[in-house]
Amino acid sequence: MERNEQLHEEAEVALDEINKKTGRNMPQAIGTAVVLIAIILAAMLLSIDLFVALIVVFMILALWELRVDFATVGLHIPFVMLCVCSAATLFATYYAPLHVVAMALCAMASIMLVSMTATAKMSFGNRLSLAVADKLSNTEAGARLESSFNHEGGEQHHSRLSHVAVSVLTVLYIPVLAACIVLPLTFHGHPVAHAIMLVFLPALSDTGGLFAGAWLGKHKLSPRISPKKSWEGLAGSVLFAMAGAFAVLFCTYTPDVWATMWWVPVLEGVLVGVVGTFGDLCASMIKRDLGIKDMGHLLKGHGGVMDRVDSILMAAPFTCILLWFTGL
Repeated sequence: MERNEQLHEEAEVALDEINKKTGRNMPQAIGTAVVLIAIILAAMLLSIDLFVALIVVFMILALWELRVDFATVGLHIPFVMLCVCSAATLFATYYAPLHVVAMALCAMASIMLVSMTATAKMSFGNRLSLAVADKLSNTEAGARLESSFNHEGGEQHHSRLSHVAVSVLTVLYIPVLAACIVLPLTFHGHPVAHAIMLVFLPALSDTGGLFAGAWLGKHKLSPRISPKKSWEGLAGSVLFAMAGAFAVLFCTYTPDVWATMWWVPVLEGVLVGVVGTFGDLCASMIKRDLGIKDMGHLLKGHGGVMDRVDSILMAAPFTCILLWFTGL
């Protein structure tokens, strides 16, 4: 009996150490990841149209998180217009006959419409106020002190140009980058393989970076922006992404393609590992600037939707271009 209690205590101590190193509640994170993987795989295998619709849903959730995050420092983005523009851009990119043209036209129209509505502070009900209050109540005081907006009146007085600027940034960050996830589903006849490379390789890269950084990480990659990221974690991200890319190549294409295109998974692994880590750092920089820890709290053990899709969004255009030019 005493032996069992001792083993239980040792397991709890070990789990606490892992949670501290990774900055996450790992049991919750693993459980959430399993559910997300099941939902995304089901959508991919049942219908690519359903997968596109799922992307739209995730992007709308990400837009809500950004709206709350920016509102904590008094910045406004037109949530409804952004949702309409994002859905229109993603669906048009997939369903329009000229996919790239539709994507470009929708992106330009989105920037114009969002810019025009960015200064109209319209809010329905008190949901935003409650979400902002909850966000601030769960934010560490130290993070708020380090925020760029930590000065008298800084959270209340912004020029119209500031609202327009963050709104345009949101258009470029969400619908434009997300369209690069949708676009590869339309060419070369391998939508499921492309979807897996676009969504799961960055996630696999994050997992590799998480475990390599937790067990081997000694040399900090960017201590000021993200203290838990290390060069060892970056190496783990690249290797895991590379292994995943090789698996997709071998399961999707014929042996003659393996022989001539073996270098593509190598390049894909490097691109996803490096660019995905850069995407994480960009998101961390935004959070640090706003004085918040997580973009949201929708995903247990992971933070918000934006905390999970930042690397996916950043890596999407690079993967899209690589798949297009290699003909895979």
